Amino acid sequence: MTNAYNTGIEITEQLREGDSLLLSVAESTIRTEYLNDGYPEWHPTPHSFLGMVRLLIYKEATGTSYRALARYQELAEPLDLEHIPDESVLSRTWRKRFDEGVREFVQIASHFVIKQSHDREFSAPAVRPKAEIVDEVDPSTDDETAGCEFSDKQIYRTARLARDHGFDEFDSGRAANATYEDTQFFELQTFIGMVSCGTPQGAARFQYRHGSDSSPHGDTHLRTIKQFAPGELIDGFDAVADRLLSVIESEASFRRPVTAAIDITTIPYYGDVDGMPMVSGTKDRDSRAFKFATLSIIGQNIPLVLAVEPVRESSGWDDNPSNQIHRTVRRLVRRTKRHVPIETVLCDREFDSIQVFQTLSNLDVNYLIPKRVSSSERDVLKQMEGDDQEVAVESASVHVESGSHPMRLLYVPSTSGEGTAVFATNLRVGPEEAETFCQRYSRRWQIESEYKSIKGDFLAKTSSKDYRVRLFYFVFAVLLYNIWRLTDFLLKADIDGEMDYAPVITAGECVELVASALIPHD
Repeated sequence: MTNAYNTGIEITEQLREGDSLLLSVAESTIRTEYLNDGYPEWHPTPHSFLGMVRLLIYKEATGTSYRALARYQELAEPLDLEHIPDESVLSRTWRKRFDEGVREFVQIASHFVIKQSHDREFSAPAVRPKAEIVDEVDPSTDDETAGCEFSDKQIYRTARLARDHGFDEFDSGRAANATYEDTQFFELQTFIGMVSCGTPQGAARFQYRHGSDSSPHGDTHLRTIKQFAPGELIDGFDAVADRLLSVIESEASFRRPVTAAIDITTIPYYGDVDGMPMVSGTKDRDSRAFKFATLSIIGQNIPLVLAVEPVRESSGWDDNPSNQIHRTVRRLVRRTKRHVPIETVLCDREFDSIQVFQTLSNLDVNYLIPKRVSSSERDVLKQMEGDDQEVAVESASVHVESGSHPMRLLYVPSTSGEGTAVFATNLRVGPEEAETFCQRYSRRWQIESEYKSIKGDFLAKTSSKDYRVRLFYFVFAVLLYNIWRLTDFLLKADIDGEMDYAPVITAGECVELVASALIPHD
């Protein structure tokens, strides 16, 4: 850091004396003994490490995009480079070749130059505006409204910060000299979801906006997506969830342990089902769909999806074994507990199963799940009606091969205002607290809102029969949803008072910001 500031001071002094920014950067002293070149000596890179450090300091000080920087070949000779590399090499250098220490060095030096050139008011026309790197405080702003409104610049910068935690864990494994970076495929995927169209149309529209050389063709995009194995996608998503939570944990307004909701959502499929083992039937006998299970944080915490699990069910057109939903629940909860402690899990009636109850009990997790009404429940309801009771609690027990535990059946007035609802829980709840306890189930509505946003705002359309494409599209849509929610959280984190569930930016606005932030435009 000291060396970085010394470099910034030296560049600033040369600027003040009238030298150009390019010449000042080129002639500054950069001590590299504490900077680590991420490429080994045998790496076939033609660009000198010191030259790339200087180039990226110049890029950061000017705010020039990678795409525009690649056109300025006249920068090469002063910075002791054979030529200015293309944008994919520039992006890869920043993310892969430069480690955190080198990136910090570049930012400290360049940001010092930006601040000093504006604060000391000497001529440096190539230096970007100070407001792009520093949040200026308007002294005329009323204390009561300060921090409650967000400028486009604040939202953009925060979205980029959230984006920086969302994509590094995914690697297609393609060759280092491939024409397109993985980041460019992520940018295209974000755009396709944003405009809600298929891959060929989305790729063509993106190329029309940015040029045919700036983005892969639709067929190339689909081929690359198929390089992400399903297991690697799920593992990558788990790693991203951990990174997102590491950002949130520093904020006191994040509450732990968490209340979680587990549910299954469907993505309709209209094609031929022969040879499609991951396509399942739905409640509507004539409909077919891909199914995905998720576990989400709900309630007072920031709403995030922490685990995704493909659902593979037995259907008339395949040889799949019957779906054992408790195993899906076990995998979701185990993965989530690596990140956060879970206090209570809420599921809908689809999860009413003694195997699910015992699985959650074995995982040392509380549960609240609505029960299907069978003959034994009907007998209790009839007795309650005869006794003019509104609330009742019945003791029961679960006995299966994997273990046993005591449970309670809670009979409480339905929130719809009609009849009585029946819930199962492994907590010791008495009649006097049963109704209040069951009211927490209403928090589960958040997951329905979540699915609506994921599928309506972030999920790209496709008719592909390849399940690798289908899974990638869904996982990526969930990832974008999480980035939206993290962006919203970071914007509101410094506001005093209760953090509102309602976001300050729309999902569509966030998608546009992420798409534009992945590879900065001219």
